[in-house]
Amino acid sequence: MSHDNSQVYRTTSSRVGKMMIIMLSICLVGGVIFFGMWDYWISQPPPVVAMMAGDSGTAGPAAHTGATIMSSLSFIESSDFRTLAFNALPGEPDNNPTVNMNVGDKVVFDVVNNGRSFHAFGVTSDDEGFGGIITGSEVALASNPLKPGESGTSEFVAGEEGIYYYICTVPGHRDQGMVGKIIVGDVAAPEPVVAVPEPVVAVPEPVVAVPEPVVAVPEPVEFNGVISLPEGSGVPGCDETNSCYIPFNVSVSAGEEITWSNDDSAAHTVTSGTPADGSDGNFDSGLFMAGGTFSVTLDESGEYSYYCMVHPWMTGNITVN
Repeated sequence: MSHDNSQVYRTTSSRVGKMMIIMLSICLVGGVIFFGMWDYWISQPPPVVAMMAGDSGTAGPAAHTGATIMSSLSFIESSDFRTLAFNALPGEPDNNPTVNMNVGDKVVFDVVNNGRSFHAFGVTSDDEGFGGIITGSEVALASNPLKPGESGTSEFVAGEEGIYYYICTVPGHRDQGMVGKIIVGDVAAPEPVVAVPEPVVAVPEPVVAVPEPVVAVPEPVEFNGVISLPEGSGVPGCDETNSCYIPFNVSVSAGEEITWSNDDSAAHTVTSGTPADGSDGNFDSGLFMAGGTFSVTLDESGEYSYYCMVHPWMTGNITVN
């Protein structure tokens, strides 16, 4: 005789009714809470939706309700590449021209790279650095900048009164002078504080002739195959000691591979030619980032000068035997 040991669970109609009442109560309470916070739900998108939409938490583009202002800007550089500017160098007419506008106005920037270095463009409310670029105001990017001769357009709509800045977004170029003001509304731009020196009565010192220092160009050194772009080479000064590329001057045999290692925190290029004459087409790394490398093999003997198109004071030389 066999027995069925499987368990059978049964319930009653009264128990089902109680469960239905509990579930309905939960739905009602949740609905009351949800609709009670309706103003909150519609005031901003949920975080995940905002992230998918690319909302970083900053205000969206302002509405264009006023005038349209056209502004033509040109990236330019001093002959030694230490001073950068828009339109004209400091002290010359139209240097970094100020844009005055009202809330709701739109300025259309037409920018062109008339220099020999790489540049990019954007508008920010930050009074220093190269971050906080307002969406829609960009022309190229620091990681994909405008090459010499290239151009582009962008727009900036003033959403509120204040002082904004148009800058070159390549790191370091703002500090070298590529920055202009956008004044929105009746806002006074801060005047620079200029210290007035006390009058000094000069006592003539005896004149002693001091010979000019002689900067020797280092001879080609024994080469281990790698040239370093050291930390800090993206700031003017390394050219005074020929330490923008280390070693600065190397000698190799025809067919020997040469590798450059970007040990700096900034992006650089290794471009054959000179800053004054531009690229000669023998080799060009393009923009490569911190930690990157670039290699080339030169089969013909001769002298090969090269430089960085982002930081043209960086120069080096290769002798191929």
